[in-house]
Amino acid sequence: MSTDTSASAAPAPARVRIPKVPFWAQILGGLVLGVLLGWAARHWEIDWLGTTLTKIGETFVQLLKLAVAPLVFFAIVISITNLRKVSNAARLATRTLLWFMATSLIAVAIGLAIGLLTNPGSGTGLSARDGAEPEEKGSWLDFLTGIVPTDVITPFTELNVLQIVFMAAVAGIAALRLGPKAEPLLTLGEAVLALLQKALWWIIRLAPLGSLGLIGTAIKDYGWNLISQYATFTADIYIGCAIVMFGVYPLLLATVAKVNPVQFFRGAWPAIQLGFVSRSSVGTMPLTQKVTERLGVPKEYASFAVPFGSTTKMDGCASIYPAIAAIFVAQIFGIDLGVGDYLLIAFVSVIGSAATAGLTGATVMLTLTLSTLGLPLAGVGLLLAIDPILDMMRTATNVAGQALIPVLVSAREKILDLEAFNSAKSFSLDDLERDEARSARTPDGDRDSDGDRDRDAAGEGAQPLPA
Repeated sequence: MSTDTSASAAPAPARVRIPKVPFWAQILGGLVLGVLLGWAARHWEIDWLGTTLTKIGETFVQLLKLAVAPLVFFAIVISITNLRKVSNAARLATRTLLWFMATSLIAVAIGLAIGLLTNPGSGTGLSARDGAEPEEKGSWLDFLTGIVPTDVITPFTELNVLQIVFMAAVAGIAALRLGPKAEPLLTLGEAVLALLQKALWWIIRLAPLGSLGLIGTAIKDYGWNLISQYATFTADIYIGCAIVMFGVYPLLLATVAKVNPVQFFRGAWPAIQLGFVSRSSVGTMPLTQKVTERLGVPKEYASFAVPFGSTTKMDGCASIYPAIAAIFVAQIFGIDLGVGDYLLIAFVSVIGSAATAGLTGATVMLTLTLSTLGLPLAGVGLLLAIDPILDMMRTATNVAGQALIPVLVSAREKILDLEAFNSAKSFSLDDLERDEARSARTPDGDRDSDGDRDRDAAGEGAQPLPA
């Protein structure tokens, strides 16, 4: 009796691998599906679908906010103490803050120019009766006196980011002054920060689902009619942000940093697109810091510049938006603005941007601007409905600027790793998590067992960064 061995000798069929969908494609798919579902929920009045979209969006934002308070505190503390590892730390910090202010001035000038050219408040059909004063307001007295908390618990429970930044800055400076005695606390802080960032990676992976809920809710609640009513204003914000992000920033990169702007956007794009979806600079902060480091910025400096930028550097929310919004509100209420008013807008944008706090929305910053100019705060009510759609582009601009400044300063100070910058490319969250896991297995966090630096997603090595 013969035995057929052909079956056993045949090679096993190759497993079919399902290709992974790039993160940007997941987000784009979430946005498109969200628009369709939001339109369906509004057009056919499907209550359960509208409620589901709202809950999905709210849950995603709440998850981001859940990590904000401890993340900001420990990130600022560690970022300040990390400056002791960088030569010319005071010079780097000063240059960073000066570039923050300079780019904010450029952004607010562009916002004012666009607003004056387009008259966004004319022909909208809106009037003073359509506005209502917001519940959340900002004033210079509140801003100045509100920096110092009355206790150490309330800022965390009420998510007052400005007060959290103040306490973290004090703690970081005190730790620097204590020296070796503060090392146990800093070790604990670094461990807590790493834990929070790991948890935030999981939340970031939900961004496609969050984008579906957020954009779907906006379409379901307001529809296309609202967008058309605010068409000029919406276009002004998007065009202004686009000019800053794709015009001013590349110009600065090419002329000041003398690097390729395309390479910058190739490396920074994952953080920019997450900012667009999440509408939270603070929620995007860990990813912004990671892409900044991959663009060749020294880790010790990036860990200072990015956290501070995520809470104070807001070209979209604190410069372009309030400039155009102030002109919009003044035109709706029939109030003429003069040169002095425009100078005040620029002043508020540079000095008061920390009031925006890196969270979704820019209501506090807008009320601060309007109250400084003496404009009716009821004008804020005119803009609340359209705010979620505007906030997406504003936050993307914020995040791009928060990654830009460390690159500019590093290039000017000749500490930018040009090889790493020139080899930067877009990457997935899987690439980042592999980097994090590899860093966690090494003693110093950024060298492998052979003493070589971590290699980027393309497999190319970076040269050691200068001290």
